[in-house]
Amino acid sequence: MNIDRFKKWYFIVPAAIVATPIVIAIFVVIGGGLVMLLWNWLLPGLFGWAEISLLQGFGLLALCRILFGGFGSRGGGGGGPRHLTREQRERVRRRMCERRDAAAAADSASPDAARAE
Repeated sequence: MNIDRFKKWYFIVPAAIVATPIVIAIFVVIGGGLVMLLWNWLLPGLFGWAEISLLQGFGLLALCRILFGGFGSRGGGGGGPRHLTREQRERVRRRMCERRDAAAAADSASPDAARAE
């Protein structure tokens, strides 16, 4: 049995355990710094809002992450219509067309539409 292939795991695993939090911290600092720089570059000049600090940039980045769910391939939308079967998609399209046609008919029959013409 070749023992050399197991020796490298003794170095890789601790290095990964130490390096992972450091890399994550670097990305957080860079992300918060970019948010701060963009905010301080754009918003005070456009709207007259106050400049923010680096910690406020981190907070804004975290708030946007919570609200909008970015930074990942999972995202927030649930995948859209890809999870539906062909029959389900057709039924959804038919219902949407029926609702659109019903709303258009209701708009044309309303008294406000008759006065506008």
